[in-house]
Amino acid sequence: MDITDSKLVLPCPSALSPSQVSVVFDPSCDRIPHPDTELENSIFEIWDQRVQKNASLYNGEKFRYGGYTLSNRAGSEQDLHACLHLGLTDYRVFMRTYLNPLWDKLLLPSEDDPKQCQHTSSPLGNGAIVETSDQKIEVLQRSYNVGEFPGHFVFPGGHPEVWSLKDETFAF
Repeated sequence: MDITDSKLVLPCPSALSPSQVSVVFDPSCDRIPHPDTELENSIFEIWDQRVQKNASLYNGEKFRYGGYTLSNRAGSEQDLHACLHLGLTDYRVFMRTYLNPLWDKLLLPSEDDPKQCQHTSSPLGNGAIVETSDQKIEVLQRSYNVGEFPGHFVFPGGHPEVWSLKDETFAF
């Protein structure tokens, strides 16, 4: 992958403290079905094929990235505030859109990432490069019992689980 193939989504000059980050849950950030019904129907076949090969796969809700707003009220780094806009998606839709051989047809021509990806699952993920005290980099091997990239080596990370946050504090 060439560095020009990637894009910084949230530019921050330094790390943000928890008080500098907020989240807005909004159904308008949920995935929008593609208007081409044939293309939309093709993505359903992907999940069915994967489950037939691996019966232990299960569907679970994931947060869907719908964009962010970055504000700086007073002009200093300490006054930066990032607000993530999140909707809902699920693992099944993730598998169906990102592993679809026609995935590029799901994208819209736009420089705006949430608009470009409105027909994909766009799950919110996290990852880290962890250096140990003896200056080694931690790498994990994925289970062979997962839907994508079984057995591959990856950096630690994943997707926050919606069910772990569902309580009276959040309205979904």
